[in-house]
Amino acid sequence: QVQLVESGGGLVQAGGSLRLSCAASGGTFSRYAIGWFRQAPGKEREFVAGLGWIGSSTYYEDSVKGRFTMSRDLAKKTVYLQLNSLKPEDTAVYYCAAHYLGRGANQQSDYEYWGQGTQVTVSS
Repeated sequence: QVQLVESGGGLVQAGGSLRLSCAASGGTFSRYAIGWFRQAPGKEREFVAGLGWIGSSTYYEDSVKGRFTMSRDLAKKTVYLQLNSLKPEDTAVYYCAAHYLGRGANQQSDYEYWGQGTQVTVSS
């Protein structure tokens, strides 16, 4: 059983930056791929970025490539999502999720554990 807790969301102006954290407990953290997803009001939840369990594969949704960056700290059992050059359309609740021995790809159904989410609001 893996528990995930997101933090770092908030209100920021367009062009600003935030760093989201996903802290894990339970399980063997190093064997889990972590994915970031987001859900905007009235929209379906969508994939944002993913990091494979080995740590060598990273995937980004096209609209965030070059602006968002994932990283992880195995010692702290934490994955980060750096959000730069934020746009109002990035406003959403951001969730992290864990997939045992996964590649960090975009299939939501592959992820066994989910956090509660953190709100990111970007004002224009």
